[in-house]
Amino acid sequence: MTEKEKNKIKILINKKEIEVDENLTILDAAKHARIKIPTLCKHEDLHATGACGICVVKVEGMKKLVRSCTTPIQENMSIITHDAELHEVRKNVIELILSNHPNECLTCLRNGSCELQRFAEEFGIREKFFKPLIVEKSKDLSTKAIVVDAKKCIKCGRCVDVCQKIQEVWALEFINRGFDMRIAPAGDILLSDSPCIKCGQCSAHCPVGALIEYEETDKVWNALRDENLYPVVQIAPAVRVAFGESFGLLPGTITTKKIYALLRKLGFKAVFDTNFGADVTIMEEATEFYERYQLNRNKLPLITSCCPSWVDYLEKYYPELIEHFSTVKSPHQITGVLTKTYFAQKNNIDPGKIFMVSIMPCTAKKYEISRTDEMFASGFQDVDVSLTTRELVRMAYSGGIDFERLEEEEPDEILGNYSGAGTIFGTTGGVMEAALRTAYYLFTGKNLEKIELNEIRGLDGIKKANIKVDSKEIKVCIAHGIGNIKKVLDEIKESKTKKVKPPYDFIEVMACPGGCVAGGGQPYQISDKLRIQRSNGIYNDDKQQQVRFSHENPMVKKLYEEFLGKPLSKKSHQLLHTKYKPRPIYYK
Repeated sequence: MTEKEKNKIKILINKKEIEVDENLTILDAAKHARIKIPTLCKHEDLHATGACGICVVKVEGMKKLVRSCTTPIQENMSIITHDAELHEVRKNVIELILSNHPNECLTCLRNGSCELQRFAEEFGIREKFFKPLIVEKSKDLSTKAIVVDAKKCIKCGRCVDVCQKIQEVWALEFINRGFDMRIAPAGDILLSDSPCIKCGQCSAHCPVGALIEYEETDKVWNALRDENLYPVVQIAPAVRVAFGESFGLLPGTITTKKIYALLRKLGFKAVFDTNFGADVTIMEEATEFYERYQLNRNKLPLITSCCPSWVDYLEKYYPELIEHFSTVKSPHQITGVLTKTYFAQKNNIDPGKIFMVSIMPCTAKKYEISRTDEMFASGFQDVDVSLTTRELVRMAYSGGIDFERLEEEEPDEILGNYSGAGTIFGTTGGVMEAALRTAYYLFTGKNLEKIELNEIRGLDGIKKANIKVDSKEIKVCIAHGIGNIKKVLDEIKESKTKKVKPPYDFIEVMACPGGCVAGGGQPYQISDKLRIQRSNGIYNDDKQQQVRFSHENPMVKKLYEEFLGKPLSKKSHQLLHTKYKPRPIYYK
């Protein structure tokens, strides 16, 4: 008997014998047997709490029903997952939850994607049998990124779990007890006054409409019909491998050129790609790393700054490390400012009339576009509105567009052409890999022969590698998910305290587990399986590009020749770089 076989046990599920790993819960074992047990509080990313009570099952020898998400299996355990009695119990639990939930489905942003609504449909609930007990509370719109609608909270605990245990931000908790219990920041303050970093993982994991993105599609529709404006748009790397899920396509399907066509049909006058901005980011950031490594190693490690949630977190919790932060703006900000300067000049367009929309996998981008004076380097706001992937999906449906039947189209030059390095920004490890492709060229004058850096790919929370660059060995680290990031930053702090060489030269950070492919504004039902599928789509997009190095993108070369001069030039610093400052964790 192998070690693997020793860890297997036999159980009965619905009178059928199966063999499964011994450390599973009943819910996990049922999934292994392809039996669906309904649950609202359990999410694949999170620990089981048993909060909702919908997943109850019968176990032979036990007098009471047990919650399958928290009950471990045992040898020869006999389990019944579905029968008429369990159906009635689950239906009653859902009815009780609905009694404490407003009847606002038609006007709720989660209408059609709400897990509670789906269960009400599946269990045939057409009337409310219990007296409504709704906790009235006004919406918290203060962050302009995440909306808290506490009266819709079903007390599942998902948002609190992801905020406290995965992101370790502790912006949300439960307030009060019993029927008066609801989610809110500690002290019942506004979300904008809390430690919230607007990552949106709470909304990505919420099963209902209690936590949603700040909806701004009306602003975009108004701009599209305003004859005095010149509406333009850009799409982020991660959007192209998740957008199609809402139209029945497999996760990871690359829909880039169909999205270009969709955006033109919606009425945008120019369609760009954030990947171009990512290529420019790499030109600036790789040069920044090269100069620090060669001339000022005291400022190493260099830490990437493309993720606005991560920027917010660093300014609040680790302001002493600001000197290690790359000053380069994020790709969508770079695409925005270049649209209102370079593109406007080349096409004789008044930059004051350009209305730039960015389609992002992220809720924090809504916060980023107005955070500092540097985001107005052209004299105008770099990006006027940032929409999530989900918001663009809703625009596509309300625009009456048959997405699957759209003919593929090309982006507009010059800000639409990108390299494979630009597209891999969308997944954890991608920014580092793209930067190293160009940094290697800066150090050696030649391109990497082994382009794919598999040692820094994958979903490990912290990835480390030593990259050989001629006689040099560059120590890199990739962290995603704020809980993992904290561990890396504490290492850096300790090295500074002890006045010893830091353990890394270059660090990539993304706030969301899995990176942007699993951002807070992406389609719902995120899981590690989806993260891998979407990341594979990103890497496939890289492979199919003729140009796979940012420094070889012909349009990027043209940009520097005609407009910026060179990376880190005075003009580059003016337009493409930003500053950071310490911020209070709690605002008064």
